[in-house]
Amino acid sequence: MVQKNIVVQLSQGLHARPAATFVKVATSFASEIKLLKKEKTVNGKSIMGIMAAAIGKGEEITLIADGLDENEAIAALEKVLTAQD
Repeated sequence: MVQKNIVVQLSQGLHARPAATFVKVATSFASEIKLLKKEKTVNGKSIMGIMAAAIGKGEEITLIADGLDENEAIAALEKVLTAQD
């Protein structure tokens, strides 16, 4: 299992369009993906879970990946969360 703290840089946070992009990237990996915001954990492959977490710009989250391609998943998803849009 790999986890990394990331500060979301998306100007509107993880709203509908960026959340869809995040889920698309997450589902391309075999690893289990989770997002941890404060005490709440959501499935990183669930658009509804990510939307419900209401992750805004500047918020720190913990990205967790567990599986054979966990390092690649963390790197790709970090790029999605820190992209300058």
